[in-house]
Amino acid sequence: MVRSLLGLLVASCVLLCGAAPADRHGESDAKCPLMVKILDAVKGVPASSVALKVARRDANGAWAQVANGVTDATGEVHNLITEQDFLPGVYRVEFDTKSYWKAESRTPFHEMADVVFEAHVGGHRHYTLALLLSPFSYTTTAVVVNAHE
Repeated sequence: MVRSLLGLLVASCVLLCGAAPADRHGESDAKCPLMVKILDAVKGVPASSVALKVARRDANGAWAQVANGVTDATGEVHNLITEQDFLPGVYRVEFDTKSYWKAESRTPFHEMADVVFEAHVGGHRHYTLALLLSPFSYTTTAVVVNAHE
């Protein structure tokens, strides 16, 4: 079971990493410090029309929304936040998975999926968050690159 799930995760990461056209992928690395890719594991296609919110944790531990977006036909969201606004800190990306599955005529287990991470530890980075989504589970991975390479 674990090997099957691991194999599915690796295969989906390969698919997600190769899903964007080369010119768009280059643009996202150069200009977009945070982007998202979502794959519907049930249908094996990009998950379009998934709403998401990006929040940053402040010094008091409260979350302040700094960006939002909706995945396009390729399951991606580019230009979520500018370089100037993507400050070092802890971020939460919250995906509205319930609405996505309801639109697909499925009853999901999760109300939402979220990813919490610390940005820019050890220097300025660009982040691609990948989400593999099913009605009863989700898996995430991240590609983190030095912004100036």
